[in-house]
Amino acid sequence: MRRSDVDPGRADPHRADPHRADPDGAAPPGADPHPAPDAPGGACAPPVPVIELRGVARSFPGDPPVQALRHADLVVRPGEYVSVVGPSGSGKSTLLHLLGLLDRPTSGEYLLDGLATRELTERDRSALRGGRIGFVFQSFHLLPHRTVLDNVLLATLYSGVPRTERRDRAHAALERVGMSHRLDFLPPVLSGGERQRVAVARAVIASPHVLLADEPTGNLDSVTSGGVLDLFDELHAQGLTLVVITHDATVSARAPRCVRITDGVLQEV
Repeated sequence: MRRSDVDPGRADPHRADPHRADPDGAAPPGADPHPAPDAPGGACAPPVPVIELRGVARSFPGDPPVQALRHADLVVRPGEYVSVVGPSGSGKSTLLHLLGLLDRPTSGEYLLDGLATRELTERDRSALRGGRIGFVFQSFHLLPHRTVLDNVLLATLYSGVPRTERRDRAHAALERVGMSHRLDFLPPVLSGGERQRVAVARAVIASPHVLLADEPTGNLDSVTSGGVLDLFDELHAQGLTLVVITHDATVSARAPRCVRITDGVLQEV
């Protein structure tokens, strides 16, 4: 398993990423709409990291306060597949909430596609979350009385996908995960592996810049888990950036890069 530096060179938080323009061409909130030109001599600047944590900490009130995440530095570049492994209580959930813009750090800065997020309004954070981050959870979170197709379509309501493209994108996403033959099925009649594939389709329908997976095989047997991990390998091969958070060393080992979290401290493996 290869090692990568946790904290490479810093990216300019005000420079828009020319490789990750929004579908409508608009710059993200707070980004420079006129990015600097390429370096002299025609050399292109390195791609802006999808995820960059700079000294991020998260504590919760108590006596004494709970230090859930301690001065974390992490860089995930476009197209990387990274696992974060650690036992229960190590800070995995806290890290997931921060990366998914569901919580704010107590100190430090989190840059998503080069954009500093800590001081953004909730509206801007929600827009970034809906358009740039896909989520896959352990418990699938599918609506039991809606069809497979409807469950995937519902994700487009808050992700900025134009109405005219929604149905075609849903079909394409389900085809991508091998579930196009189950469009009209209800989730309760699907196997666990099939439900997780539908959840992945829902997560990728808006073409997110990163897929965050929280214990994605936690409710699956070993054979079914292998199928879901094979799907992650395929998505990674297609260029999707993945961050998989797990307690399972077998799941973690499938990623080319692994970061361990222990007592809120991140360390490359």
